[in-house]
Amino acid sequence: MKHFYLFILLFLLGACASESVRQSFIKVNANGQFIRDGQPYYFIGTNFWYGAILASEGGGGDRERLHKELDFMKSIGIDNLRVLVGVDGKNPIETRILPALQEEPGIYNDTILSGLDYLMNELRRRDMTAVLFLNNSWDWSGGYSMYLQWAGYGEPPVPEIDGWPAYMKYARQFQQSDSAKALFSKHVDFIVKRTNRYNQLRYIDDPTIMAWQIGNEPRAFSKENKNTFMHWMSDVAAQIKSLDPNHMVSSGSEGLQGCEGDIVLFEKIHSDPNIDYLNIHIWPYNWGWVKNDSLKELLPEAKNKTKAYVDKHIAVAKKYAKPIVLEEFGYPRDNFSFIKNTPTTLRDEYYRYVFDLVHKAKNHNGLLAGCNFWAWGGFANHTLGHMFWEKGDDYMGDPVQEEQGLNSVFITDSTIKIISEANKQLKYD
Repeated sequence: MKHFYLFILLFLLGACASESVRQSFIKVNANGQFIRDGQPYYFIGTNFWYGAILASEGGGGDRERLHKELDFMKSIGIDNLRVLVGVDGKNPIETRILPALQEEPGIYNDTILSGLDYLMNELRRRDMTAVLFLNNSWDWSGGYSMYLQWAGYGEPPVPEIDGWPAYMKYARQFQQSDSAKALFSKHVDFIVKRTNRYNQLRYIDDPTIMAWQIGNEPRAFSKENKNTFMHWMSDVAAQIKSLDPNHMVSSGSEGLQGCEGDIVLFEKIHSDPNIDYLNIHIWPYNWGWVKNDSLKELLPEAKNKTKAYVDKHIAVAKKYAKPIVLEEFGYPRDNFSFIKNTPTTLRDEYYRYVFDLVHKAKNHNGLLAGCNFWAWGGFANHTLGHMFWEKGDDYMGDPVQEEQGLNSVFITDSTIKIISEANKQLKYD
């Protein structure tokens, strides 16, 4: 009888522990707010796309630096990271990140898989969360172009050599290719069903993951593809939910800019019940709101256009009672410099403006639930004479196809103080 009662006690303790873990998953309540540990969750986070590579023990790995980066982020209130699961395609081209995770269809680099596991375990130890994006429209991590190449569509154009129109014409075939999409579906299945080797937690049981994300800036790349694109997004969201009912799913969309200028398409994608919240990206320089020689003069206009862009998409969020996250935004360094010690006065002002939008939302139970600036450079150092990344250089926030230092936030930037103060204010609002 004593053993029976002991068994019952252990069972109840286990049930309580299980319930505790289940409650700690970030969810959306009926009012369209993120809820974490029973409280509304608003955040100011960052993009840390190279986290799994840095966490590996192979080429590009540096666990000592990883620990420093995570500890520093945590010290300034950053607890939400947007991370690339891994690179597709091992063949080295100058504009693709190395090393690859999926070297060939279904063939994985175990060193990078280990890095992803290690990163997730280190985040868990620090009570930090991650949004893991599984694909990419752009060639810097393989993505659409690599799946098309694997599916027999030939060598993809390189945008920096062949031009962006040529790349986009090639990439639009992804939405039309059942074989390319099937290869990606197998990748989704493999990653979502993974078990972490460092803590033996299945990914689907780990609250460290805030959400799975279909891709980075998924696009139709043509008006003819819009319906096919919408259905593909719906299919992938349903697939992820069928594998993992515990976690949220998000799109990774830029918003109107990534939906062929069609807000109705954006709405249709995000009305899907398997997509839990909305995403938008904002790029004042890339979108021509400011110029490299008028960063200061056009900053007020960039702020106004940012607010208008956010409000347009919040209207959709309200319709479906879902939160919205501005998960990518950036502003160039002063004088459009890429050098690490260049002042970031204008960037600081722009960041402060965006952070204030999140603060106001929290104070009014609004749907703008968070933001992730692009991107974390942290302790990275420039390699003298390298404008673009080369093998052996430190990873920073700027991927290989961009000038190193363009949008990276380093620990030496005055932006760090803006981020820290904003997170303190968000905590005590």
